[in-house]
Order: sequence, then C-alpha cells, then structure tokens
Amino acid sequence: MEGFPSPKFVMIRSIFRFCLPLTLLLTPLAAQRSPTDIGDITVAAAVKTIPVRVSASPEDLDQLANFAFEVHGRYRRVAADPLFDIRFTAVAGNRVQVDVSRGTTRVMSRAVTGTSLRNALLRAADLVVEETSDLQGFFASQLAFIGTRTGATEVYTSDLFFGGVRQLTSDRASAMSPHWSPDGTKLLYTSFHRSNGADLFEIDMRSMQRTSFVSFKGTNQSGRYSPDGSKVAMVLSGEGNPEVYTANANGRGVKRITRTSGVESSPTFSPDGRQLLFTSDMAGGPQLYVMPVEGGRASRLPTNISRYCAEPDWSKGDPNKIAFTMRIGSGFQIGLYDRSTRAAATQVSKAPQDAVEPAWLADGRHLLYTARSPNQRSIWILDTESGKATQLSSRSLGPASQAAVVRP
Repeated sequence: MEGFPSPKFVMIRSIFRFCLPLTLLLTPLAAQRSPTDIGDITVAAAVKTIPVRVSASPEDLDQLANFAFEVHGRYRRVAADPLFDIRFTAVAGNRVQVDVSRGTTRVMSRAVTGTSLRNALLRAADLVVEETSDLQGFFASQLAFIGTRTGATEVYTSDLFFGGVRQLTSDRASAMSPHWSPDGTKLLYTSFHRSNGADLFEIDMRSMQRTSFVSFKGTNQSGRYSPDGSKVAMVLSGEGNPEVYTANANGRGVKRITRTSGVESSPTFSPDGRQLLFTSDMAGGPQLYVMPVEGGRASRLPTNISRYCAEPDWSKGDPNKIAFTMRIGSGFQIGLYDRSTRAAATQVSKAPQDAVEPAWLADGRHLLYTARSPNQRSIWILDTESGKATQLSSRSLGPASQAAVVRP
C-alpha cells in the first residue's frame, strides 16, 4: 500500500511519528469460495445497464471478450434480445475484426491491430464501449503491480486482465509503489535495492534500462508523474521530516513544496497538473490536502467521512472525483469525494475484508483496489456507481497489490 495505511514502510517507522496499523498480506474478497483464474464476481448490480450479446472466435478470445464486458458495470450480458450484438473475429496477425449490430442495423465494423491478438481484442472492445456508451474505454490498459510469487516483493506488468505477466525486477529487496508515466514508456517505483533506505528508481520500458531517479539521505518514495510527464511529485525525508517535493522528469530541479510538522505521503497531481493532492497528519490524523503545485497554502479536503483518510487518487476521466482509502470501524474501505457536489464523501466499496490503494481507470467510473486479509492479497476492479466488484488477479499469480494503470 502507498500512504498512511500501508505496512510497506515498517522498516523505516522510526522516521514517522506514529505507527502504521495495516499488515502486509491481502486476500481475495470472496472468502467463501476460491476465485477462478479469470476472476470471480462477488457483487452484481444491474443499474442503468446496456444489454449486450458478446461472442468471439477463437474460444480463448471469446472467454476474454465476455469477461471484459461482464466486469464493466455499464453492460449486462444476455443470451437473447440484446440492445447490441457484439462479434469479434481474429484475422491475420495481431488483428481483430469487430462488428456491432443493433437489431438489423450495422452500428460498427472495424479491423483493429494490437501488439498481440489479445491486445487487439481489448483495443477493439474499447472502441465498442466508446461507440455504444458515453464512457471512455479502459480494457486495453496496462498494469504495473507488486507481486510476491517468488517470495519477494517485485515489480510486474501485465494487461488489465493479467495476461502477459512480466516480472521487471529480481532484486529480492522490498519494492513498492509503481507508477507509470502518462505515455507508458517509463515506470517509477520505490525500492531498498541499493541501500538500507528507500530510493526511487525509474525503468525505461522501451530499453528496460533501470536508473536511480533520486537517492538522497533519508527516504525517497511515492514518486508520481504529472499528467504531461514533465514533473514528478514525491516524498523525501532528507531534511528531517517526510515532506512533498517535486522534480523535473529527469530527477533534477528538486523543490520542496510542503513545510509542516506533520507526516506527508502519497502525493498525486490534479488532472490539469496545477495542484497537488496528498495525505498529511498536520491536524492530528491522516487527512487529504490540496495545494498549488508550486507551493503555497494547503487546504484540507472536506471528506467528512472518517478520521483516517489516505492514499488518494485523482481521476483524469472525471476531474471532480477523488478516490481514497478510509478507515471504517476496525477496517478500511474505498471512499469517493465528488468536488462538484461539495457533499461529504461516500463509501463506494463494500468488501468483507479491507479494500485499499484505489487507482482510477480511464472512464472515471471504475477503479482498481487491493483486497487484504491477514494472509492474502489480490487486485479487484470496482464499478463505483453500481458497486459491482470483480477479482482480476488469480491464485496462480500469487499475492498481488498496489496496482497502477495506464492507457497509453
């Protein structure tokens, strides 16, 4: 986890003024049954859904296409009388033909090329979403996440449905908080790879070369790119207190942004790049604050739902929405604050175990989160409007958490 609820900084707790309460291991939310490798839907809600019939050939593409539309809260798969009949057909190379009909009317017919046949189908499915709804597609997104199937926390990438899983690090040193550049060509993460302290590293996804981004005295963590990729926000403790800093995309021009007596964590940029949102306990407990990216006065976000709010993510698909982790009773769930209404935040996850580390998908409606229990963890997708939650990572992958998503 990134931010205050996260156990990943247990090795550097002495830097902080309070202890972090969460344990490391997470679990699938479907405690009563084992999820299948392709996912296990636990909450179903048909609210303002579009009935569709989905088919694809060959069979493996049919399974993927149906699962993609099943997890999407805007759609409802039916066997008869669909509003849209959606057909995908594999053609030569990494190319998929998609045809969409509404009754006897052809709505869409396109051939889509991807980096693989699987990627081509997901790209084609995104075009279907954009043609048949008012939402942006997210199926072709790429994930970066932390996995422990080797027994150590390492950085992995995959597609949204955990196809083409690729292990990027093999350091057997605690790795955490991966984040993509906006174009998907670079990846920032925190690791203890070269020292006893946390440093920020950057991987060029084209050359697979890894470089040290910043490595100052103290901890260097929580790196996030700005929407245009020109800056990085991060938390450094070299001056004695964990504070928010920014730097240019090359790691130079480091500038301190916050100056408080509290602990700052989890900085993220607003969708227009003009503001920074972060967690701080400057008022006594972890809450969310926003301030100009060049520095100035920090204003507390009036979530008014919990005394413990952390790990914020600001939606680019809907700039009014901010998701975050909040304490409810003895556990944690995902909260959502809508800046357009100014009303109190709402709880959008109903997980039987902890739900933490939200990461928005492109449409501003769906997000990813980590499910956690004392001995397992997994990554889920949540429709914040209907409440539908679906597990994406499988037991065959092993424990997975801290998902970051990009749709380059």
